[in-house]
Amino acid sequence: MFRKTEIQITTIIFFLLLASIAEAKTVLRIAYPAFPPFHWVKENGEMAGFFYEIITEALEKRMGMTVVWTEYPWPRCQENIKLGIDDAIITVPTNERADYTVTTKAPFYSKPLNIFTYIDHPRMADIINIRNLTDLRDKNFSVITYIGNGWHKENIQPLGIKTYEASILVSIWKMLAERRGDVVIEWPPGSWPDIQRAGVSDRITDTNITISSMPFHLLLRKSYPKQDILDEFNQTISNMNQDGTMSLILSKFY
Repeated sequence: MFRKTEIQITTIIFFLLLASIAEAKTVLRIAYPAFPPFHWVKENGEMAGFFYEIITEALEKRMGMTVVWTEYPWPRCQENIKLGIDDAIITVPTNERADYTVTTKAPFYSKPLNIFTYIDHPRMADIINIRNLTDLRDKNFSVITYIGNGWHKENIQPLGIKTYEASILVSIWKMLAERRGDVVIEWPPGSWPDIQRAGVSDRITDTNITISSMPFHLLLRKSYPKQDILDEFNQTISNMNQDGTMSLILSKFY
């Protein structure tokens, strides 16, 4: 009788401990837009993307956190961080975002940005001689981007470069194909799936000119109670670079 009671008590304590451990896990709610190959939901309902794999490896597998991913349109992702509905976004730090987020000094990934234009652009010779952002301004070229592109707002607009905005990312390629602007500045591996989705792959060309790079950070809302995770995250990313995990993840996507 006593033995049975002892086993029952031990079992109860065991499950209480498990519950306590589960409750102790830090939860991070990430708001994200569908953006292959960075992060998206496959047809079978599973999350995919190399940002998804990097964050999962760092935060869940190595730091023991629970990460909850929720998809929204990009403007709403940022608004949800301001309102405290979600905890983090993965994007480029800007002066505006610094008002409501905190992040690490170093990016966990830097995305090279190439110049795209439409086939048979009448000033192709000038385009292929562009070497920096001020060349775009000095040669009087216009740029097509999408609403909510913080990097563009911080780096292109201050130079006074004429800009045309699409409501969603995939639409920039249709606008470029229709010659409603001169160039798009984007990352090639992430661009071609959207170009093909837009049905304009035969009208768009990548000049192979890398004009800049876009540093991606994990941004936490300022009211998030566990901001100390940023230092650990930064060290974890460094470890992943050193042990080859980062290269292995990236090699699966491009």
